[in-house]
Amino acid sequence: MTEQHVPLTDFIEYPPEQMLARATEHLADIRRRHSIRKFSDRPVARELIEQCILAAGAAPSGANHQPWHFVAIQSQQVKQQIRTEAEALEQGFYAGRAGEEWLDALKPLGTNANKAYLETAPWLIAVFSKKRGGVEDQDDKTNYYVHESVGLATGFLLQALHHAGLGTLTHTPKPMSFLSKICGRDNDNERPYMLIVTGYPAADATVPVHALKKKSLEQICSFL
Repeated sequence: MTEQHVPLTDFIEYPPEQMLARATEHLADIRRRHSIRKFSDRPVARELIEQCILAAGAAPSGANHQPWHFVAIQSQQVKQQIRTEAEALEQGFYAGRAGEEWLDALKPLGTNANKAYLETAPWLIAVFSKKRGGVEDQDDKTNYYVHESVGLATGFLLQALHHAGLGTLTHTPKPMSFLSKICGRDNDNERPYMLIVTGYPAADATVPVHALKKKSLEQICSFL
């Protein structure tokens, strides 16, 4: 049986000059997205987070299995739990577990084991990858290109949150198994992939100068 297809009806073709203008505007907009570590506790509506997660869910994935699950955390108690567990890991990380080379790479960013933003920010979004699943809830099929697919969805989520007007930070404590337990996703099929911190920037939020250094087109691209 062949898969059914429907006509592509929602593609919009723009004049070439408008395409370039849109691409240039998007570049300027995305360059304003920065990882910040000081967040305001100002509330952010759940509806806004829902729309951004739906945008993440529109990302391409292997066989369209959509091997991801997002846990949006607003509970102050849960955020406190996550901060406690994350900081315990980070203390060991910065005490030497990371290795000298990794710690040297982090020095220009000024990071340390204090993760107050995990409690201050109005929302944390835990991203989980799924080894098995499928399009339907009851499916139990092998998921393909899981890491790549979830990475794409996470990128979509960061872009959606930025486009909506929020600040973001990616947080990846190692190991992240504590997130599985706290989020109620402690099973053999799912693995924590990343924690996204989001909300309004604090009034004294800063951006490390080091983080503003982006490679040029010639450094990141070759044309054949």
